[in-house]
Amino acid sequence: MEIFNHNSNINFLGMRKFSIGLAVLLMLASIVLIATRGLDYGLDFTGGVSAEVAYTQPVAIGDVREALAKAGMEHAVVQSLGGTREVSIRLQPTQAMMDDGGKVNLDKVSDVIGKALHASRADASIKSRSSVSSQVGDELRSDGVIAAIFVIVGIGLYLWIRFERRFAIAALATEVHDVLLTLGILVLMKREFDLTVLASVLAVIGYSINDKVVVFDRIRELFRLARKAEPVDVLNRSINTTLSRTIITSLFTGITMAALYFIGGPVVHGFAVTMLIGIVVGTLSSIFVASPILLWLGVSKKDLMPQTKENPELARRP
Repeated sequence: MEIFNHNSNINFLGMRKFSIGLAVLLMLASIVLIATRGLDYGLDFTGGVSAEVAYTQPVAIGDVREALAKAGMEHAVVQSLGGTREVSIRLQPTQAMMDDGGKVNLDKVSDVIGKALHASRADASIKSRSSVSSQVGDELRSDGVIAAIFVIVGIGLYLWIRFERRFAIAALATEVHDVLLTLGILVLMKREFDLTVLASVLAVIGYSINDKVVVFDRIRELFRLARKAEPVDVLNRSINTTLSRTIITSLFTGITMAALYFIGGPVVHGFAVTMLIGIVVGTLSSIFVASPILLWLGVSKKDLMPQTKENPELARRP
């Protein structure tokens, strides 16, 4: 199955000055957005209160969320606890949940949530409630940053061993580009950043590098097959021959994420939206950014030929 002709000859490298300039500009804009506006961290990172609620009859998640919104708790996170009669509620504490010293009072938490739910259903009962401090959120935030750096560096080391150092450098540069642009768009859209979004950012890193490895593998193959290999021609040929595969993979992954967004419910909206952004950004960077960086780094046929070591024992043989 092909969208583009396998033998097409679109001059992607001819646009390299424009594509790299635009990529750098978008990266700088993303850094400015993140530095000035900052990510809109969710309850997983900022802390808050949580409660487990049991119903005697089945209840819809949307009904619980609507009852809380009517009581002024619009941004509450409501999740099912493995059935239709128990739900978990997480939200930022309101003033009515605080004591005179400004600390969260769990008894008041139960009262406020209980009154909000009883206004629509009388069979709701609070099973447990707890408070999560912002210190836990700070630890999660730092762990998430470390995880992202570890993944990117680990991928770079793998590509250094699997291909060649120029490929590793190009991959690291484009991965940083993809992550920054994805986060910048999230900030621009004012999307909440929680653990599901963090998980999707890590998934974006893996998805993006998969696209680039396919192109890199074709580059190495064509360099080794060509007798007189001009780097620009080989890189262009590699992008063109893998273009259908890249677009089809991105298209079907995007369809899956769209289905997750429309059918999966509000809990997975952040994951689906972030993946959709990352798929678009990662696909474009595979076509317009990674290969120009390789060309700028000076990749050549000599760098990709199999290395053989001289064996003195074999040299003495007739």
